[in-house]
Amino acid sequence: MPRYRRAWIPGGTFFFTVVTDRRRKLFADPSARLLLGSVFRRCRLRWPFEMQAVVLLPDHLHAIWSLPPGDADFSKRWGWIKKTFTSAWLSIGHTETAVSEGRQRERRRGVWQPRFWEHAIETEADFERHFDEVHFNPVKHGHVACPSQWAASSFHRWVKAGVYPPDWACIGRHPQPLSFSDIETNVGE
Repeated sequence: MPRYRRAWIPGGTFFFTVVTDRRRKLFADPSARLLLGSVFRRCRLRWPFEMQAVVLLPDHLHAIWSLPPGDADFSKRWGWIKKTFTSAWLSIGHTETAVSEGRQRERRRGVWQPRFWEHAIETEADFERHFDEVHFNPVKHGHVACPSQWAASSFHRWVKAGVYPPDWACIGRHPQPLSFSDIETNVGE
């Protein structure tokens, strides 16, 4: 089995991709989106971090976090978020995908893919590229024609702050977008 090496940069800024188990469209469910937002906020109370950007798609999410000076333990935070979300999700009667005996021995559940992917942000240009990638992701995956049409994104916060114009990165006409209108636009804030 490969050994995964995580970036260890105290006070660093990181881009993350976290995926649901078997790419199940878990976050098409409004209750899953609301629950995850609540878990993010509770995690930030326990172990502070700044969420620079976030987007929730039906089967995965992307986020950019900046950790406090001297702190590099994003793995602890993601582990807690995934575990807490899974426990709450299952306790309110939702289901998980079937897991293999090997994953059962590792005490894994069928809600999230094991692990996550991270990238240490190294420069301002690297930050800007990933920041835009987070916000463009719903368009890239064909869910909407404009980032402004996707509610489960920090894009709206950055439009209000003047970082993006409301029509940033819009493309031609598109079929009816997947509706996320019933979620707070500041997921994880």
